[in-house]
Amino acid sequence: MNTNTTKNIMIVGVGGQGSLLASKLLGHLLLQEGYDVKVSEVHGMSQRGGSVVTYVRFGEKVYSPIIDKGQADFIVSFEKLEAARYLEYLKPDGRIVVNTQEIDPMPVVTGAASYPVNLIGKMEDLGLSVDAMDCLSLAESAGSSKAVNIVLMGRLSRYFDIPMEKWLSAIEECVPSRFLELNRKAFLMGRGE
Repeated sequence: MNTNTTKNIMIVGVGGQGSLLASKLLGHLLLQEGYDVKVSEVHGMSQRGGSVVTYVRFGEKVYSPIIDKGQADFIVSFEKLEAARYLEYLKPDGRIVVNTQEIDPMPVVTGAASYPVNLIGKMEDLGLSVDAMDCLSLAESAGSSKAVNIVLMGRLSRYFDIPMEKWLSAIEECVPSRFLELNRKAFLMGRGE
């Protein structure tokens, strides 16, 4: 990746899914790679199952952690509806990396609305680059449904010119040692190794 250009990654999901660890891991890795990195605070109802957004921006010099509409190189989404909610932030040549899991928002839970059908297909019909996979099943196969965030980081890593060993080293430095093997496995499964 060109260090002269600031790159923008939005991590979106539902409170409690691990977006904070994902943004911490990504920020740590990019700092190790010599980039100037800005990571935003979590925005949203993070403790109530509401929509949560973090921004990770990196490049030679980054002045603000905020990503404007039409500026995200990547939207990394823990859930399909959250990906759809933030489409207007994606650059025309940006990419969506999305977990195909569906988590019902409150209007669906209460019966006031129904979960939209075929969201991935609708995004692709708009001409968007979508990399969708069942990260929840992979996380469960790795040993814990809580590892969806690391499966997503594994998938995202496929789009970076950063050696896999450096990603694994960042995981080692960011997760408690008792969860290290599970997270390594989740990362590799997301990457397709």
